[in-house]
Amino acid sequence: MMITTRNTSVFCTAVLSLFFVKCVSQNNINETSGKALLPLSDPTNKGQWILNTTVSDEFDAPILDENKWYVVGKFKDGKPEYKHPDLPNKKVWIGRAPSQFSGNNYRLENSKLILETKWEPDFPFSKDLDKPWGKDNARSKFENLTTACLIGRKFFQYGYMEIKSKAADAEVTSAFWAMGQGLEVDMFEHFGDHRQPSKLALDKELWWSIHDWTVKGNNSVYTEHHILDFRVADAFHTYGVEWDQNGIKYYIDGKLFTEASKEKIDSWAISKGFQKGYVATKPISIWLDQETFPWHGVPDSKEDLELNSPDGKKEDGIVDFEIEYVRVWQKK
Repeated sequence: MMITTRNTSVFCTAVLSLFFVKCVSQNNINETSGKALLPLSDPTNKGQWILNTTVSDEFDAPILDENKWYVVGKFKDGKPEYKHPDLPNKKVWIGRAPSQFSGNNYRLENSKLILETKWEPDFPFSKDLDKPWGKDNARSKFENLTTACLIGRKFFQYGYMEIKSKAADAEVTSAFWAMGQGLEVDMFEHFGDHRQPSKLALDKELWWSIHDWTVKGNNSVYTEHHILDFRVADAFHTYGVEWDQNGIKYYIDGKLFTEASKEKIDSWAISKGFQKGYVATKPISIWLDQETFPWHGVPDSKEDLELNSPDGKKEDGIVDFEIEYVRVWQKK
């Protein structure tokens, strides 16, 4: 068959397209289940996303992959140790008092990662007071409550981040966020159960933020607050964040929920007195954790922590932040 120049171009394009689709398909297949893994917001992969398997985790293995995750506060000689395996000289954050990160507070169960907040008064808590917070510069003591923190050991720049999770139904946060050099991006910090009369609706709150840690004092250079039409602790939902050099798009359960361009973020920051806001231009690693926010209220007993736990699970002193998966896709 004779192939003209135009036909050759079309033929080659078709071959290359098929090759690329095949490559994407192979990269987006879960090795365990054989299922295609694509963003819920882009099930036909119009964006030509390729799964970053060094960062993503299905949590379906029998043990946690500690090549991907640093478990904060693993025990050594009967005490929690706060030493980063990749940055041994870096000071590791031990949590927000009164809670403290414990390396014992996670489990893998039914192909899910479960992060635990525990009522654990006998834990060997740090004797130091936490950093001052609030108008009165209050300093809280570490006591009674332990939480979990996993830090991603692999960095990436730009892409589509997605998590399917259900927040803990208690006065604690369940968070999906990331850190880079002088940079923090909070995809969400769900506070599962507000008790304060003026904040009862905030168990439906989604807020996401960008922080510039090169700025002293208040470093929140952009934030959005939204009240959802569901409680974040009632059921699993999928949260997706598309992040590139032009800004951020936020998806919930596969639907575009909100978006902020670089220009919008910069404008917001400048209106607050910052020089710029879109500093989310550096490689980041993912954090998964639970914290206490004293200004929103803190469980003051095991019974208080377990107030919303289902019958049969109120005696163990544990509430769960459940995560089905964390996935990151990028483009060539």
